[in-house]
Amino acid sequence: MLELLQRIFRRDSYKTSKDVAHERLRLVLMHDRLDLSPKVLDELRTDLMNVIKEYMVIDEKSMEINLEKDQNCVALVANIPVIRMKRLPNS
Repeated sequence: MLELLQRIFRRDSYKTSKDVAHERLRLVLMHDRLDLSPKVLDELRTDLMNVIKEYMVIDEKSMEINLEKDQNCVALVANIPVIRMKRLPNS
């Protein structure tokens, strides 16, 4: 399960063991607090990528999606590097 969460929220592969451990803990805590299954998180990431790719060329390997929760709400925070915009019909 942890490997799936890491794959969903992948970052650069050059991290120290401290960074990796911190990221794992953050992902596990986020999953527990939001009560979302890994399957739902994976589907969310895939759906977001597919919609954005209709309009832009993105760097999928560097894409980061996080769900952050405070006292009253959950926020979706996405860092999606855009390589270029696509030309759309009727533009």
